[in-house]
Amino acid sequence: MSQAIQSSIFLRLQDADAEVRRVAVIDLPYTDEEDDVAPLLTVALADASPLVRLEAAKALEGFEEPEVLAALVPLLKDSDAAVREAVAYTLAELKEPASATPILPYLVDADPAVKAAALHAVRALRVDEAFEPALQALGDADPLVRREAVGVLGYLKRADAITALTQVAAYDTEPEVRRVAVGALGYASESCAVSVHPALSRALADPAWQVREEAATTFAKTRSALGVPDLIRAMDDEYWQVRVKAARSLGKLKATAAVWVLGEASTHTVSNLRKEAVIALGELADTRGIAPLERALKDSDPDVRKLAKLALTAIQMHGNLGAAI
Repeated sequence: MSQAIQSSIFLRLQDADAEVRRVAVIDLPYTDEEDDVAPLLTVALADASPLVRLEAAKALEGFEEPEVLAALVPLLKDSDAAVREAVAYTLAELKEPASATPILPYLVDADPAVKAAALHAVRALRVDEAFEPALQALGDADPLVRREAVGVLGYLKRADAITALTQVAAYDTEPEVRRVAVGALGYASESCAVSVHPALSRALADPAWQVREEAATTFAKTRSALGVPDLIRAMDDEYWQVRVKAARSLGKLKATAAVWVLGEASTHTVSNLRKEAVIALGELADTRGIAPLERALKDSDPDVRKLAKLALTAIQMHGNLGAAI
């Protein structure tokens, strides 16, 4: 350890005042002594103050040394909720699937908070060993556990999880869990679209608008035209946020049957919806969209006018417009 570290940061890390130690942990990653950073932060993970442990856990993001993991993983059971969350988020940034090995036992911990943190930590690592624990966790009494379990299954992108996810999307008692499950169904390929469609269609009628919004987005991810009639109906949703995502998906799906409803949306009072409608009309490249796009060239919002011009250019490039611009 360098003399500079020994005389400054190191001494502050041992100060009797927890706030001094906390600030020292924050400063540590910005020193020039890179070799000393991880060992000192690892020591700080055992600090008596949860505020110090919290900062150390956050600062260790990006470190994947075995000794760092060995110190981090047990803190999934830390007595402080903020520390557990920070550890979970730091572990979630791991890139090597092998790093999941010490985390896996915590996926079946009796403490729901620990189980949720562990599920969050392993989801991006996409390890098959997490599949069965996550599948079982869909039935957990704690909604946070169920939400994180859905996240794991979504990242794994396994077809044998679709049936379970459709059930969660349709029937879970918590809107946020239903929303995340609907989003996880977005990995379904066109070959699975028939089995996914009923769940997404039901989600577009969910009492929670956030679930409907997610469903409107997910329909496009399935790359199937099955959802076009549902999305057209969603253009009448009472929440403009849902209409925005429906318009976006209709454009991505090249749903020419939606030209008229998108034309109507291009005059909506909410400019964000007008923008999405105009973009979608450009993606459809249908001559029936020319009239509403020309009208949008005079919109009060300069962004709408710009997008309308681009959309008309797109139609022209498809050979459908001639020199109308």
